[in-house]
Amino acid sequence: MKNKPIILIEGDPRGVFLEIFLKSLQKIKTASPLILICSKKNLENQMKKSRFKIKIRILKKENLNHFYIDNKKINLIDIQYKYSINIRQAKSINNKYIKECFNVAFEIIKKGYTNKFINGPINKNSFLNKKFLGITEFIASKFKIKETGMLIYNKEIAVCPLTTHLPLSLVTKNISQKKIQNKILMINNFFKNKLKYKPKIGVTGLNPHCESILKFNEDEKILKPAIKSIIKRKINVEGPFPADTIFLKENRKKFNVILGMYHDQVLTPLKTLFEYNAINITMGLPFLRVSPDHGPNEKMFGQNKSNPESLIEALKFLDKQ
Repeated sequence: MKNKPIILIEGDPRGVFLEIFLKSLQKIKTASPLILICSKKNLENQMKKSRFKIKIRILKKENLNHFYIDNKKINLIDIQYKYSINIRQAKSINNKYIKECFNVAFEIIKKGYTNKFINGPINKNSFLNKKFLGITEFIASKFKIKETGMLIYNKEIAVCPLTTHLPLSLVTKNISQKKIQNKILMINNFFKNKLKYKPKIGVTGLNPHCESILKFNEDEKILKPAIKSIIKRKINVEGPFPADTIFLKENRKKFNVILGMYHDQVLTPLKTLFEYNAINITMGLPFLRVSPDHGPNEKMFGQNKSNPESLIEALKFLDKQ
């Protein structure tokens, strides 16, 4: 197959993914065939709400190689889902359903059928049950990958947090020269291998203005030595810079990606600047995993008012790979 398929899973069945998926189909056409993994009943219900008519083609995971697949129909691998109004029972059913969707997708990827994957937004608190920091770490564990990177990507600028979904009280303990060096190398390799150019990387400091009233200043003792050592390897990286000014318009022009020390330090300004026009890419996996850069948005479920822009950008990105 010339263009490898893009595998998509619904994610949280009480989320807005199927709504934005159908809206995306109406807005863009991809050369890569799309294979959706979800409940046929859930999909049909959303099609009625969206008043969108398209034929569904049922596929079996065991014999995908035997079929020519295009996007004239929705290519669906049907996963059974039984709705429940009982809150505790519904949580268990939802988690089992999401896990099964993931398992089918991973089985297909491990067989080498494709290397392109999108998961719909998921309620992390419910699904992960504090066993993993985030969906990124959950996926990495299934492929026995110890080190990954979260890249929130926009064509103008991308960001990567050194630490992801950690409480702020634990951030400092999880910053080291080695982690900073490894993350910079991961970013550089990803851009070179997948985006086909060497990135200009800016690094934020940890403390306000990169200063500290304490005897030990992480920016001086950890960040600066780490960055200097990477520069010697001919990587285009600079920093540390104060986080409160690096996202100013003129400063953003200097970089392709900004590495921050913690999640909200870089995701907050990026989402403020671009809202839904960004995607979440996981670096370090043996395949391309992308997800819309927003949550399941349960409050908007069934209202048909959700913005599909992030999913559209995710599909465009994978379609080029």
